[in-house]
Amino acid sequence: MTNHISSPINHRMEDEGTTLVLERIFNAPRSLVFQTFSQEEHLKRWWSPMGWSMPVCNIDFRPGGVWHFCMKCMDENQEYYGQESWGKVVYQEIEEPERIVFIDSFSDAEGNIVEDFPTTQVTLTFIEQEGKTTLISRAQYASTEALKSVLDMGMLEGVTQTWDKLAALLEELQAK
Repeated sequence: MTNHISSPINHRMEDEGTTLVLERIFNAPRSLVFQTFSQEEHLKRWWSPMGWSMPVCNIDFRPGGVWHFCMKCMDENQEYYGQESWGKVVYQEIEEPERIVFIDSFSDAEGNIVEDFPTTQVTLTFIEQEGKTTLISRAQYASTEALKSVLDMGMLEGVTQTWDKLAALLEELQAK
């Protein structure tokens, strides 16, 4: 197996600490990377940290559409074994294959927003250069405290693992 990690995630804070910008280069064309963000069959395979799966993935990929999902810890060696984490995404803008803008929230199994956790406005930008794609995620939080709370939950580690799974999937899809 080849090394699927194309590059580390670069991250920085902006806007007085209310915006987290993550950036990573994937060894795949932009259209394919965009596709992995827009189709249930792909999202179910990579959108979760290591040791987690996505048993529920209902996506209506259009402006105004909703993606409701559940990630579940399947790794008996993790402290979160058996735990579920529900999320709800509401798409605001979609410009295929350049950009996706959405509101990301924690939810319950019925899709109700959990108010105790931060809601995030995320803008994903896909930039192709020489057959590779730079993915830039700009996550805007209501306050520095909201951003700090998700960082304290291990969000950077989770995104790194999730994007590692995405890189492996992109490698696999291109090998077919």
